Amino acid sequence: MSSAIQIRMGGYGPESTGFSRALKLIGNEITSALGDAVDIKYVWNIMDLGYRAEDILWLVEHGLLTLGYQSSSYLTARVPELGIADLPFLFASTQAARAAMDGALGGALAGAIEARTGFRILGWFENGFRQISNRLRPVRRPADLAGMRIRVLPSKVQARTFELLGAVPMPMDLTEAIAMIKAGEIDAQENPLSNTVTYGVHRFHRFHSLTNHFYISRPVFIHRAAFDAWPGDVQAAMRSAVAKAIAFQRDLHVREEEDAHAAIASEGCEIADLAPQQHAEFAACVAPLRDEVARTFGEKLLGLAAVG
Repeated sequence: MSSAIQIRMGGYGPESTGFSRALKLIGNEITSALGDAVDIKYVWNIMDLGYRAEDILWLVEHGLLTLGYQSSSYLTARVPELGIADLPFLFASTQAARAAMDGALGGALAGAIEARTGFRILGWFENGFRQISNRLRPVRRPADLAGMRIRVLPSKVQARTFELLGAVPMPMDLTEAIAMIKAGEIDAQENPLSNTVTYGVHRFHRFHSLTNHFYISRPVFIHRAAFDAWPGDVQAAMRSAVAKAIAFQRDLHVREEEDAHAAIASEGCEIADLAPQQHAEFAACVAPLRDEVARTFGEKLLGLAAVG
């Protein structure tokens, strides 16, 4: 029987996505460093096997998979502090967001996750800024969202955001959302452009608005019991590989967003690139959320988003 350490990595997107390619980079780096001491396998898209996207969490936490990733919003029910990262218009730029997640804010949130789960958090993939797509009408101002049924991630902060904007938020797993979008049972969704194209939503939604309302990260998490039992050199190799994969994935994400913009346009969709004053209208509508979150978690934690 082989004595190699078994490492099973999984996600919920096709093999061609930046996230899947980043997992492959992790595997290649570890194999290069450790050779036959490890045995790497991949499950690129658990949804192809009948699982829901959110199932990646328990699959890793219970050790059926060793490592995975998921949008941080899926953990807010267990780790309420992650609601900070769900605040709308929290970051002014991708650079500011990355600095915060790689710095004190990301460290504090990783500690909160580890305190309440069976994970080790090894870093943060970039899901990036999210945009609104819908099947009904152009959205350039909050009033355009009035009564629109929109799928959001399972986060109270995100649901509250769209309530303040006048929409009807419908928190649900990605698997369910895709089916309802195709059936025309919900009106809108919000995602990075690359996700919108990856899951084929642009074929059902004509109208796309570049609102940049949320910036969401995807923690890279590993089964804690397995990781903690590994020899030090294996742990170090994994941490080094994940760090390289995060830089790789983030660079890919920028190009994926550009390619997705072109794909959406080529489908004949309308893309609204909002003017600064239009962005300001959206931000003004959701401003009360900042005070609500600050009262819940304290100004100190919220301030980490600004200082990085």
